[in-house]
Amino acid sequence: MARPSMRIALIVACAQFMQNLDGTIIVTALPAMAQSFATTASRMSEGITAYALAAAVCIPASGWLADRLGTRNLFCAAIALFTAASMACGLAAGFAGFIAWRLLQGGMAAMMSPVGRMIVLRNSEKRELMQTLSMLVWPSLLAPVIGPPLGGFITSAVSWRWIFYINLPFGIVAIALALAAVPNHRTEERSSFDRAGFLLLAAAVGCLTYGIDIASARRIDVPAAVGFLCAAAVAGILAMRHLGAAREPVVSLAPLRRHAFFVACISGGGISRAAISATPFLLPLMLQVGFGLSPLDSGLLLLVYMLANLLMKAVTNPIVRRFGMRKVLIVNGAVTAAGIGACALISPGLPALLTGAILLFAGGSRSMQLSALTYTAFAEIGAEERSSASILSSLAQQVASGLGVAVAALLLNFSRLLRHASLLAPFDFRLALVAMGVLGALALFAYAGLAEDTGAEVSGSAVG
Repeated sequence: MARPSMRIALIVACAQFMQNLDGTIIVTALPAMAQSFATTASRMSEGITAYALAAAVCIPASGWLADRLGTRNLFCAAIALFTAASMACGLAAGFAGFIAWRLLQGGMAAMMSPVGRMIVLRNSEKRELMQTLSMLVWPSLLAPVIGPPLGGFITSAVSWRWIFYINLPFGIVAIALALAAVPNHRTEERSSFDRAGFLLLAAAVGCLTYGIDIASARRIDVPAAVGFLCAAAVAGILAMRHLGAAREPVVSLAPLRRHAFFVACISGGGISRAAISATPFLLPLMLQVGFGLSPLDSGLLLLVYMLANLLMKAVTNPIVRRFGMRKVLIVNGAVTAAGIGACALISPGLPALLTGAILLFAGGSRSMQLSALTYTAFAEIGAEERSSASILSSLAQQVASGLGVAVAALLLNFSRLLRHASLLAPFDFRLALVAMGVLGALALFAYAGLAEDTGAEVSGSAVG
């Protein structure tokens, strides 16, 4: 029988998969949705932006709310409201109503992710951390890959509205399981809510998210993008000063003083996640726009990429135990960067066996790197810092993923303009993939600064 900590991790992972999937599944359904709402597909992309924006803005409040309401209570309430908002999105008759419900979905997603990780961390002993945290990695591995093709299939087979309706049974089951198996942790101390810290962080992350979205658009509004990014920088500096000085900050910055956490979430991890996040964005576009493949053929190729992510999960933990987190991050980090760049070799004329090998290579290394980063982030975090670490890591992942997609989109547009062309061509995607591979390789300098025995207590590695 599975240990309680593993059962809890599995329940949280299932809820997070539903949440992560909803952020990407509508991509291929945008044209059909635009037709229903009598608007343009480009305007419909605001549904993706609204979700990401609300998620980023609400994350900092999740820790305080969890302490007040209880982790299980907040987690279940977030799933319930997320599911209700999903149903409302499917029933929406107009564009404005749809965007409003997407905002609520994103806000509830902000509660599900960090609070879910908080629940797992609070119910796991240090020696169990690697196993339980590994359960929380697979939603972020699979959802970005299977979301777009699944959305396209559902839209073609039934209607885009079923993209949102399918969350109802999953939400009900997730709530039932959480109520039955998840403890309800809450603190007896009643700290006041840090409104100033929350508003500054919300302004910083919100402006950054929206500025990134503008910067990654096909037709960039340069003044608006620069304005929002500058506002994000100013609000971010003020937020850091306030949080560092406040007696009861909305989120403590103490985990950032842990070297392993800083490297895994901010410096090396931020770079790696940005490069890795660009690949699921670039690959389907390259296959369909660059090479003219059908959504079905493109989806089948991406299934190979997804399969590699799954297969690698079976061997990741033994490899980390054998070689240690630092060595895995460095060696596999180089392999991951090479895998991203190697995707530029894919073309209709390449033998199918070689194409499959490249996708397996890129998908497998991506899986191991994201898992190792998650383990390293919490390797030095004590029990009293796990709540803040969960919130900060969720924020860092949100920002890094958005930056990766934005940089990839900028590279595509830059390459297209460099050719004085109006349409994207295979060369543009190849340039972007190679550039993102080079970016990923820069993270190796940060990983090299980790101690040789980083995370040895968590992984049981002989290195320590």
